Amino acid sequence: MNAEIIAVGSELLLGQIVNTNAQFISKELATLGINVFYHTVVGDNPNRLKNSIEIAQKRSDLIIFTGGLGPTKDDLTKETIAQVLNKQLVFDNFALESIESYFQKVNRTMTENNKKQALILEGSHVLQNDNGMAPGMALYVDGITYMLLPGPPKEMTLMFSRYARNYLFQTLGGQSELIESRVLRFFGIGESQLETEIEDLIDAQSNPTIAPLASDGEVTLRLTAKHHSLEVAKQLLDETETLISNRVGEYIYGYDETSLVKETFKRLKELDITIASAESLTGGLFSDQLTNEPGASEVMKGSIVCYSNETKHNLLQVNEQTLQSEGAVSEACAKELAENVRKILNTDIGISFTGVAGPSESEGKPVGTVYIGLSYLNEPTITYSLKFAGSREGIKMRSVKYGFYYLCKKLTNK
Repeated sequence: MNAEIIAVGSELLLGQIVNTNAQFISKELATLGINVFYHTVVGDNPNRLKNSIEIAQKRSDLIIFTGGLGPTKDDLTKETIAQVLNKQLVFDNFALESIESYFQKVNRTMTENNKKQALILEGSHVLQNDNGMAPGMALYVDGITYMLLPGPPKEMTLMFSRYARNYLFQTLGGQSELIESRVLRFFGIGESQLETEIEDLIDAQSNPTIAPLASDGEVTLRLTAKHHSLEVAKQLLDETETLISNRVGEYIYGYDETSLVKETFKRLKELDITIASAESLTGGLFSDQLTNEPGASEVMKGSIVCYSNETKHNLLQVNEQTLQSEGAVSEACAKELAENVRKILNTDIGISFTGVAGPSESEGKPVGTVYIGLSYLNEPTITYSLKFAGSREGIKMRSVKYGFYYLCKKLTNK
């Protein structure tokens, strides 16, 4: 089955809302082995919707519509499809009774146009709406399956999960290839280097497929396997992951929807380790990200934003001689900051950030010069020297990401 998703609603074209429905449906169809080749968005205009349907009919054998099933005059999805397919619209008695019952329950007068929501395409399979009024429906005509779903995400997602997904699975006879995906998350290696290391695997890919993607200073590989057996699909993924891990496994920090922050927090919590941060360059960005995790108070004791040399000396006890001879932007300063914040706040780990975010150099150090310090209780302090390019915000964010990366690697090896 090759599918196309047509979202109906002028509000989507105007940018008033985001088309999250198409994202959800695409993910669900992938698990059924149904290919989605096109996403279309069309406004509340019957002629343009008709044209979109006619185009979809030439290239897809499953067309899923979202939106346009409501009671108002601009809700024309059912009417337009009925015209294209030369089908009548008839009332679904169960839906009509449910709508009438709702208005009685809330003690409101039901206007005549609300009955419109109970109309379905003649001969269609009704998909019950447990979170709203307008039912969905599915209809098979001349080799094409048409599926109509409501626009509000809370209605659409529940309807798809409870009824539409099962309908499609039965339509496929339970014989379609299942799709299983796994995302490998990398840090500390660029997209081009990663691709070079596994280029022969990418060139030879068939099943599973390997798709690289870079974003926000990280790189991911999406592995996707197809098979009638889910267990076999997972085995294929395991085998491919092993081949990749043998080459670049040191850069893998997690899977699927995780992040460096989440993985670091998880390890801190598992090991019952506390942390404090001293942030000059990053201005509290590290602690902000860590404390966004629910339960962060169990591991994060505090943070000191030490932007000035006076604060570094008075609050964090950085030696005056260090600031004068080495400078605030130095390995020596990063080392003292990490060690002293750990001692002052009585934690297992202290982490520090100092550097030059720009737009101009500082202490003779170029923009993008960054030092990170990691002080572990009863272990020698580690400092990292980094060079970044880009905007002020970008340098700060990459510094924090590297801080989480170094910390995560250290905790993984404990």
